[in-house]
Amino acid sequence: MSYLIKDLPESEKPREKFKKIGVKNLSTEELIAIILRTGTKELSVKDLAINITKEIKDITLYNAWNVNNLTKIKGIGEVKAITLLAAIELGRRTVSFKEDRKISITSAKIIYELFKYEIGSLTQENLIAIFLNTKKQIILSKTIFIGTINKIIVHPREIYHEAIKNCAASIILVHNHPSGDPTPSKEDINFTNEIISSGKIIGIPVIDHIIIGNNRYYSFYDNEVF
Repeated sequence: MSYLIKDLPESEKPREKFKKIGVKNLSTEELIAIILRTGTKELSVKDLAINITKEIKDITLYNAWNVNNLTKIKGIGEVKAITLLAAIELGRRTVSFKEDRKISITSAKIIYELFKYEIGSLTQENLIAIFLNTKKQIILSKTIFIGTINKIIVHPREIYHEAIKNCAASIILVHNHPSGDPTPSKEDINFTNEIISSGKIIGIPVIDHIIIGNNRYYSFYDNEVF
C-alpha cells in the first residue's frame, strides 16, 4: 500500500500548509509532494519529493529532465515522472513569451529573459526562430531544429517558409549551447551570415542571433556582427 499525503502528520501535510500560509511559502519538496500525491510501499510522498530535490539541486535545471532520467530516481515510476514533467511544462508556459507578445523586442536581453528557462538547460542545441511584426512584437516563435550537442544543420528555407506564412517583418534567431559557453562557434558565424544574406534577398531581415549559455548570452547584434 502506498503512502498518501493524508497519512502524514497534520503539521507536515503540504495541502494544509498551502491553505494556511499560501503556495509561495511552500518549499520545492512540498510543491512536488502535492503534485505526486502518493508515495510507494517503501517511501512516503514527502520522501519521494526529497529524493527528487536531492537529485535535481537547481530548480532551473528541471526542464532538462525527461521520463528516462526521472525514473532512475528511487520511487519514481513512469506515471509519476510524466505527472511531474506535465506540471513543469505548465509552469514553463506561464512564463513563456506567449504572455508577452505585446512587448516590443528592443534588446537581446529581453529575448534572453524570455527563453533562458526554456532552452538554457537543455542537453541538445535547439534553434528557435522568433517572428516579429513591424512593431517588433512577437507573432510566433518556433523550434526549427534540434541538433546534436555541438552542431546545428538547418536550411534557410525552413526559417523563411515560416516567416512568409506568418507575415513576419523581421526575424530573431536564438539557440542554446549545452556547454554553457555562449561564445559563437565558426559554424554559428557561418550559419548566421547565410541566414542574413537570405533575409536581404527575401526582404525579411534577421535582426539578431542570440546564443544562450549558462546564465549568460551572446548577441551578434550587440557585438556588431550585423
